Amino acid sequence: MNVYQIKKYLKNKIGAKAKIKCNLGRNKYETYIVTLDKLYDNVFTVIEEKEYGPIVKCFSYNDIMMHLIRIDFHI
Repeated sequence: MNVYQIKKYLKNKIGAKAKIKCNLGRNKYETYIVTLDKLYDNVFTVIEEKEYGPIVKCFSYNDIMMHLIRIDFHI
């Protein structure tokens, strides 16, 4: 899978809810329930809803290619 295929796949999912599992290293992970917000040339943004307001997070397409994050749209 390359960057263009990832962008094409995510373009169809804008506005969809997803679960992102982020690898922090040393067998540590963080999980976020987010909404896919915008796509840019090298990164994409997601919005995580918290009780004190929304948080915008940014990830690279390379993060997906290198398996540093996993996105599951079937939540």
